[in-house]
Amino acid sequence: MMTPPAPAPAATSRVKRPRNSAPLAPEASKEAKRLAAVILEVLAGVRQPPQAAEALQLSLPRYYQVELRALRGLLAACEPRPRGRRPEAARELAVLRQQHARLQRELARQQALLRLAQRAVGVAPAAPPPKASRKRKRRQRQARALTVAARLRQEAAAADPPCDNGVAAGAP
Repeated sequence: MMTPPAPAPAATSRVKRPRNSAPLAPEASKEAKRLAAVILEVLAGVRQPPQAAEALQLSLPRYYQVELRALRGLLAACEPRPRGRRPEAARELAVLRQQHARLQRELARQQALLRLAQRAVGVAPAAPPPKASRKRKRRQRQARALTVAARLRQEAAAADPPCDNGVAAGAP
């Protein structure tokens, strides 16, 4: 007796998505997407610019400005990107720090050579320029509560308009 053949394993069902169905710009706002759609409709000939301006609630000159800005963005995005790795900020910072350290060492070396040359010739090294000393005034200490209280009094005085009849405000 023959056993019936085992059924073939079910093929994994893949949902076929059309090409380029990934979101174009998930971070873009709803308004930006709407604006881009209307501009593309005008460029495709589906709408006229006055109709697009009306749909976007813009004046016609403003629509043309927005369209020009969109076209400039399109052209900028079509520029070829540089090949290879793009420098990261952290890596660039490390390179600049290395360069700074190298330049510091070179400066110290040049200063040492200058001192040696001055000694060999018998010239006294130049005196460093005198530093201007500025004495700081000591701040008079005051409790924060007193400062805040004074401010509140000033604000209260500014808020109470002076009375015309010479009687203090709030007096019977």
